[in-house]
Amino acid sequence: MKRKGLLVVVSGPSGAGKGTICKNFMELNKQMLLSISSTTRNPRENEIDGVNYNFIRKEDFEDLIGTDALLEYVHVFGNYYGTPKKWVLDCIEKGKDVLLEIEIVGAMKVKEKYPDAILVFVLPPSLKELKNRIVTRGTETTEQIENRMARAMQEIKTIEKYDYFIFNDNLTRAVDDLEAILSAEKNKVKRYSQEIVKIYEEEL
Repeated sequence: MKRKGLLVVVSGPSGAGKGTICKNFMELNKQMLLSISSTTRNPRENEIDGVNYNFIRKEDFEDLIGTDALLEYVHVFGNYYGTPKKWVLDCIEKGKDVLLEIEIVGAMKVKEKYPDAILVFVLPPSLKELKNRIVTRGTETTEQIENRMARAMQEIKTIEKYDYFIFNDNLTRAVDDLEAILSAEKNKVKRYSQEIVKIYEEEL
């Protein structure tokens, strides 16, 4: 049965663990494609260009905005982040499932442009644990950490706009939850009802 691919969008507060969940999920689901976002921020230690992000100049990013070449983009903490549009939509049309890990504002923009997108929100075990994770990374100043915590609470309040949530207090269970969401979406009647009826009608 021919079908379009699914676009699964995973987001949540910085430090909630969405990156680790997606990484482990991708290792178990080799057929899933990961959309690599473009950004103007500098790479963190151990980040690889073309693997973690496409690291590009601000001028080049603004050219992408001007030519409507992005599915979504946001400006966060002085840097741009965005998703290449053509690559994602081409994959979906070919029946390939695509996983997109992006900021919450970006997720809302994706939903506007592609209503069939499946939005998944990753929740941290607690705000205290979330702060500990950010502090442990050692990449932000005290002021930046406090800004991130205030932003995290505002982001959690947007959860009603999502289709699913994952409570990330156990990595294995969180990855299992994401797999269950994908499996359920692949078997939704509304996606394939006409194709299913057609298959059986051809047998008559």
